[in-house]
Amino acid sequence: MAAVPPAQPGSVDGPIKLLPSAIVHDQKPIVFFPVHAAEGRHWKPALAVTLAAAGLVALDSHDARYFRKTHAFGDFNSAVSGRNAAIGMAAVPAAALALGWAHHDSYATQTALEAGQAAADAQILSLGMKVISRRLRPSDIPPTGDFGHTWFKSNSALGFNSSFPSGHTITAFAIATVFAERYRRHRWVPWVAYGAAALVGFSRVTLQAHFPADVFAGAALGYSISHFVVLRHE
Repeated sequence: MAAVPPAQPGSVDGPIKLLPSAIVHDQKPIVFFPVHAAEGRHWKPALAVTLAAAGLVALDSHDARYFRKTHAFGDFNSAVSGRNAAIGMAAVPAAALALGWAHHDSYATQTALEAGQAAADAQILSLGMKVISRRLRPSDIPPTGDFGHTWFKSNSALGFNSSFPSGHTITAFAIATVFAERYRRHRWVPWVAYGAAALVGFSRVTLQAHFPADVFAGAALGYSISHFVVLRHE
């Protein structure tokens, strides 16, 4: 739902002040989305995503070992590190907001605010799921350790170091979906937005920060938050 009203040219104080309440308002449809899916709304894509994630979980013990051993992604990992990815994700909505202010472009301003709204929603959901899942990261497992039993093992405070889902990926796809859908009339925007988000997700696997299943779930959740909640009335 686009809970933040469009900004008027030259005035963005109202929308910014309403952003926290919009984020709070989003939590109910996010929490109850599984219930609505079970009742018949979006159940087919929800089931497909669940089955795909389960299939990836079954393969995690195999692919995690490959990324543990390979050195093929050293330069890529340096360029798309966790810190660099976080800076990039923050910079995109910030740049859109600055340009919106500078050019009195209410549509760009609104897009930036909704991207921020989606990112906050994504982080809240991610943290809640991490606290519940308490999954070990691939990097937490010794080379000869058991990659097949990783759930409910992490002892990190408040789940911050849990692996499922990928916080970077869920946020990247939440932001990408807002820009891709609001600027879909420019055919290149969705390609760039989702391509950049996919690179962020892939980097979490090559860096051994997450299993592929964590990244896939993050991508699906990030897209769903923006498409079905933040943008649902557009």
